[in-house]
Amino acid sequence: MTLEDARKVLGLGPNDDPAAHLGEFQEARERIAEFVRSAPNDTLALRYQEGLVEFDRALAAVRENAELAAETMATEPPPVPVEEPLASTSLISPAESAPEIVKRGGSARVLAWSLVVLLAVIGGGYLYLRIEEDKQLQMKGRIAFLERQGAIFVENRRWNEARDSYKQIEALDPNSEIIGMGRRSIEAGIDEEQKQFLGYWSGEALAAFESNRLDDARVAVEQALSKFPNDPDALEMRGRIERARSAETIRQSVVDAKAKLDAHDWGSAITLATKILKTLPGQPEATTILAEATAGKQKAVLEMAKARDLLVKAKALDQGSFNQQALDFLREAAVLAPADKEIAGLLEKLSSYSRTLRVPGDFATPAEALAKANERDRIVIEAGQWQGPLLVDKPLELQGAGSGKTFIECPADVSSVISFGPGAKGVRVSGFTFRHRLLDPGSERFAVALMKGGDVAFADCHFLAGAGHGLNVIGGAKAIAMRCRFSGNGWDGASASGAGTVLEVRESEAIGNFEHGIDLWGGAGGTLTGNRCEGNSRNGIQIDAKASVVTVTENQLKANREFGVVLASAASGEVRGNTFVGNFLGGVAIRTLAQKVAVTGNTIQSGTTPSIVLEKGLPAAAYKTNEVSGAVMGDVSFEASEAPKPEKP
Repeated sequence: MTLEDARKVLGLGPNDDPAAHLGEFQEARERIAEFVRSAPNDTLALRYQEGLVEFDRALAAVRENAELAAETMATEPPPVPVEEPLASTSLISPAESAPEIVKRGGSARVLAWSLVVLLAVIGGGYLYLRIEEDKQLQMKGRIAFLERQGAIFVENRRWNEARDSYKQIEALDPNSEIIGMGRRSIEAGIDEEQKQFLGYWSGEALAAFESNRLDDARVAVEQALSKFPNDPDALEMRGRIERARSAETIRQSVVDAKAKLDAHDWGSAITLATKILKTLPGQPEATTILAEATAGKQKAVLEMAKARDLLVKAKALDQGSFNQQALDFLREAAVLAPADKEIAGLLEKLSSYSRTLRVPGDFATPAEALAKANERDRIVIEAGQWQGPLLVDKPLELQGAGSGKTFIECPADVSSVISFGPGAKGVRVSGFTFRHRLLDPGSERFAVALMKGGDVAFADCHFLAGAGHGLNVIGGAKAIAMRCRFSGNGWDGASASGAGTVLEVRESEAIGNFEHGIDLWGGAGGTLTGNRCEGNSRNGIQIDAKASVVTVTENQLKANREFGVVLASAASGEVRGNTFVGNFLGGVAIRTLAQKVAVTGNTIQSGTTPSIVLEKGLPAAAYKTNEVSGAVMGDVSFEASEAPKPEKP
């Protein structure tokens, strides 16, 4: 450092003597050193330290110059003394010597002010640094607050507010790592929220779908699509749901159409089946229902014409007195056209020629009315549930309000609900449901209705839930069942057995029985025409007529667990014009003892099972007039096959 720079640092003028101020310099140095020691932070202490070093360098330079001057004076000769002039003759007045004193005092002041300036500069730096430090601390505190606030918003999934927090951090410190971390946490949170939302509603939709709660499944998947309309999994689930809903709609429509078909509501069945086929052309069940309903409607037109013809005949026989032929005409006409008021009115009139007993009214129970009835009386039983068992052993007419309205029942282990003895000749029974209460089927396995003789015509009756057969005809009895239904019985729907016993079943249904639908066995003969035998656990129709004649025409044999028809034996007869669909073991099984029964003109759809099964020795050529979709299986040993099984006792 030069002497001139040192003097400036120390605040000395060109003519000031540093030696005179050494004490002041030492005091100033101690003050600066104290500032170094008491500085509030390292930064300011460093600045004070730099000032102290600068001060020491300046002081050293001045001292070095003073020592050099002293050495020079010691080697030079002493100056020649010069007489001072007398005061009176001095050219300098006392006043003129004052400036030197002032000058020396001014140097001290300059030194003091230099120290003050130095300290002010250092102190001003301290204040500046303190302010800057406070600003930095405030900024860091604000950033820390915003960082915590943003994290809370992310945790609570308040994404917009979280974004705003990190935006404020960016304004304070654009290079802060917190900004990137925060925004990545927002993106990760949003992604997680999407996955959770989609996962929850997709899971709800799948669970509802798998439990066939399609409406709930649809609500759930729409929730997912409301926020994420393009999610492929949700869209695929929506498609599955819609396809399932469509299939369920079709299935329910098929059920409804079948119910209308079973109720003979041909028009409604046709309408429903047609609607299904418009949506799903070729749907098999709807196609079958449409065909059957159309045929039923056409048949109903013919039956109405026949009913009107019978009405005309009955009117011609009405002479104001009892006439069995006229009554028979009208009863048949009433079965053919149950809604025809004119037929119903004339039947009521002709029936009044004999005595009419009413339950309730004339008698409290059907059993009481039967006990008091005379031959050819008519017993009218109103709608309701009535207790059996009942016994009929005289020629009477029993008239209910309809098979779905008047119920006669009794416990299954007590007896048959209704029995007919040998004296029940010319009995007419219409408009009833006969059923067992199956608390205990009992060891006897009673039939719902039992005929041990007599001659009975049933119309519009339902034989339901029998412990044994629905209708059991034995002992040479003759029974006609017209437009009846046999369902859910423990053995056959309708059974006739024994030589001389005859069963005629027309336009009726044998559905869901645990043995055969209709069974002629043990030598019984009969005629089975226009019936539907479906879903029975064994054969639709079983024939073992031995020496009797049988006729099986225009029946529908469908989805029975064994064969549609089994011909075990018969003296003669025909099986013609029947339709076989989906019977599990095959269409028709024929044994040698039934070879005299002509089997012609039948339509047999059997899929992978044989259409016709022939016992050994029966020629396949004799059955070529049948339209078959499966094979004709010949030379079968029935003893080793799944064809006719041993009969129940």
